[in-house]
Amino acid sequence: MITYSTNWMGPISMAWFRERGLTEIVSEVLEQDHKFSGLKKGQIHDYEKITTYYSGGRIDIRGVPDEPWGLEYGLPIMHGEDWNALSDYLWDLETEDLLPYNTLIEKFETHYGKKIRWADE
Repeated sequence: MITYSTNWMGPISMAWFRERGLTEIVSEVLEQDHKFSGLKKGQIHDYEKITTYYSGGRIDIRGVPDEPWGLEYGLPIMHGEDWNALSDYLWDLETEDLLPYNTLIEKFETHYGKKIRWADE
């Protein structure tokens, strides 16, 4: 049987999220001393938080005849909820024949009940 799984590769840069307006500055009162900033318990700590997560990477494919190292399909960056749903879907997916990339995405979207929210759309 052929199996499929996601392999997360990014984005890893806060700049990617910042450039798209997907961050905000958050303030919190520290409940304990902060290990890196030198701030103490009770002081206010400001930090940048991602407001909407996105993920991208690839689909790793195992079990393809004559492909001992497997195959992969590149996955553009998509909304984090869609990435998680695709990961869950692929975890349980086994096929006798290799599904082409477009077919795999179409089958997932039918199962998911909505289109993937790609970052570039």
